[in-house]
Amino acid sequence: MTNTDLHPQNPDRRNLLLAGGVGAVALGLPSLGAEAALAEATEAWDKTFPQDDRVTHRKVGFTNRYGIALVGDLYLPADRGDAPLPAIAVAGPFGAVKEQAAGLYAQEMATRGFAALAFDPSYIGESGGMPRYVASPDINTEDFMAAVDVLGLQDGIDRDRIGMIGICGFGGMALNAAAADKRVRAVAVTSMYDMSRVMARGYNDAMTPEDRAEALRAMSLQRWEDAASDDAPARAGGLPDSLDGVDDPVTRMYHAYYKTDRGYHPRSLNSNGGWNVTSPMSFMNMPQLTYVHEIAPRPALIIAGSEAHSRYFSEDAHAAAAEPKELVIIDGADHVDLYDRKDVIPFARLQSFFEGHLA
Repeated sequence: MTNTDLHPQNPDRRNLLLAGGVGAVALGLPSLGAEAALAEATEAWDKTFPQDDRVTHRKVGFTNRYGIALVGDLYLPADRGDAPLPAIAVAGPFGAVKEQAAGLYAQEMATRGFAALAFDPSYIGESGGMPRYVASPDINTEDFMAAVDVLGLQDGIDRDRIGMIGICGFGGMALNAAAADKRVRAVAVTSMYDMSRVMARGYNDAMTPEDRAEALRAMSLQRWEDAASDDAPARAGGLPDSLDGVDDPVTRMYHAYYKTDRGYHPRSLNSNGGWNVTSPMSFMNMPQLTYVHEIAPRPALIIAGSEAHSRYFSEDAHAAAAEPKELVIIDGADHVDLYDRKDVIPFARLQSFFEGHLA
């Protein structure tokens, strides 16, 4: 087997991963640069949260509509019986990998009787796509739909009972995907960001037209720099390694998760070098939640912390959605509390929501 066979953008890699869920032998993937080496597709536990022995997990490989090979961890109840299971596709936060919050959510939902697939979106983590560390409102929405594809092909899963959970920026992707993909029976999001809105308008829509024009001008010129270089596209830089002199509470909040033992992962963009400089361009030009009202008559559950700087995204998405819909505000919680604090994340509410709507 050659490195070409195992290249992360080769759709045939899906079949290698699907065969026996990788098995005991790790598939070595080629390096994509000093900071972009993909992990071995191994069953070893490399998550930021403890393993729960009530749950089994295995690798699942699949390919999205654009031919990008994706990798997920499929979590299943260990004592699941013979009846087909309802299933949930899980992704996020924006710039995180499946070994962080998405995997925690997936494992917890598996303890509650669901099959749950936490996946790396295109260009990130163990998934394929070149260049690395780029995002797209279209392709990342498609990634959610591709996760529904593969869940519907798994033995022991009821394809007529599939939902989605999106966290942070992938909350917006999940709502966007559910609006178009009528196979999705129910969608829930936590600490939701509308990435198109925040990139196009800034936080609280404070970006001026002049600021927007200047940002797009700088990224337009950066494209020439990237195109002329033999190196990987320039990256915007991630969170600071030290909080010395940093007073911004949002930066400090993200640092407490991504840059500490609480949530650090070596493949996470947010834990390391950040996105490509030009990643915001497509988001700034393509509004993402235009059709959120078309999720109805399927239900949407939108969860946010009362103290989250991002709360207004959830409130506005809820206002734009059609019934049935529910907005749940968690008293005292900030944005990142809903990433990993099991005493704060309303898993019982998520369980009852999906039990009620994936019946």
